[in-house]
Amino acid sequence: MQSVPMLAEGYERLTADLKAYRAERPKIVDAIETARAHGDLSENAEYHAAKERQGQVEAYIADIENKVSRAQIIDPTTLSGDRIVFGATVTLLDENDKPVKYQIVGETEADAKKGRISYNSPLAKALIGKNVGDEIEVSVPSGDKFYLVKKIEFI
Repeated sequence: MQSVPMLAEGYERLTADLKAYRAERPKIVDAIETARAHGDLSENAEYHAAKERQGQVEAYIADIENKVSRAQIIDPTTLSGDRIVFGATVTLLDENDKPVKYQIVGETEADAKKGRISYNSPLAKALIGKNVGDEIEVSVPSGDKFYLVKKIEFI
């Protein structure tokens, strides 16, 4: 089994989501029982909706349990060095010398609007292993992008 790297906050969010989905289970069972009491199940929309929700919740629980069991929690403040690795916060200069800042995080924590990119993203894959001063070329749907690594931080 391959480990799933993530920051502590991502792990906490996953475990909170898992707890919430587990708490939803009894409510779904009650909804199924209530719908079942209405009679004919073949035309009972409430029953089918509750059964569908039950399937979704069980799938979410299985997925989250899998990720939590394989979690490798990484604290970026304990890292150092001059190479870009998981957890690093990187300041880049784009083609117009405009600075952009990204932190390389786990898949469940990624949020590009907040400057957090998944380690599996094309940009993060191009960045990992690079040093300050290195130039990066990334192919994205909108075309090729070029960046210069300006600063690497572990915060």
